[in-house]
Amino acid sequence: MITSIEGVLVEATPLRAVIELNGFAYEVNVPVTTTERLPRAGSVVKLHTLVIYRDDSQTLYGFASAQDRDFFRLMIENVTGIGPKMALSIMSRLSLPLLQGAIRSGDVATLAKCPGIGKKTAERLVVELKAKVGAAGGAVHSLLSADGAPAPRTPHADAVAALVALGYKIGDADEAVRRASLALGDSATTEAMIKKALG
Repeated sequence: MITSIEGVLVEATPLRAVIELNGFAYEVNVPVTTTERLPRAGSVVKLHTLVIYRDDSQTLYGFASAQDRDFFRLMIENVTGIGPKMALSIMSRLSLPLLQGAIRSGDVATLAKCPGIGKKTAERLVVELKAKVGAAGGAVHSLLSADGAPAPRTPHADAVAALVALGYKIGDADEAVRRASLALGDSATTEAMIKKALG
C-alpha cells in the first residue's frame, strides 16, 4: 500500500494535486483543507496517501497529515453511505479538529451543513464514529471532550467560536481561521487569527 508520496508539485486545483516523482506524474485527490497548505508549484511536497482500488479504477487520495488520512479512512470504512467523494467533500468544508469536535458533541446541525450531507447522514456520522473519535481524543482538542465536559481550548477553536459569535457560519469561520493560521504561522494567538480573518 502507498502510505505517502513525496515529489515535485506540478500543479494544484482545489480538489486535485499532481506530483511528479521519478519521471511519473501522480494525480492525487485532496480536500480543500490540504490544498490550502500546499506550497507553490515547483516545490517539493509530501502527502500522506490512501489508495482506493475498484474494479475499474485506482484512485489516490492525499492529505497534509497522517491524522487527516486516518480520519478519511475511518469515515469511508465505518459510515454507511459515505464513500471517498463524500468524505473528501466533508473534509474540504471542516478542519479535522472542528469535524471531530462536532462528532464528539453530537452536533448534527454543523455536520449537515457540509455539501452533500443531509441530516440523516450527519446523524449516521455521529452514531457510527462518536466512540471511535472519542477514543482518539487526546491528539486533537475540540470544544467538548468525549464525556461532554469542556475540553482544553486551542487558539484555533477560540478564534472560530469568536467568528461564529460575530455571525459567521461555522464552515466559513473555520475556513477563515485556517487561512489566517497559515498566513501567521503555528504560534499565532487567538486575537491575531481573529484580526487576520476579519481583515
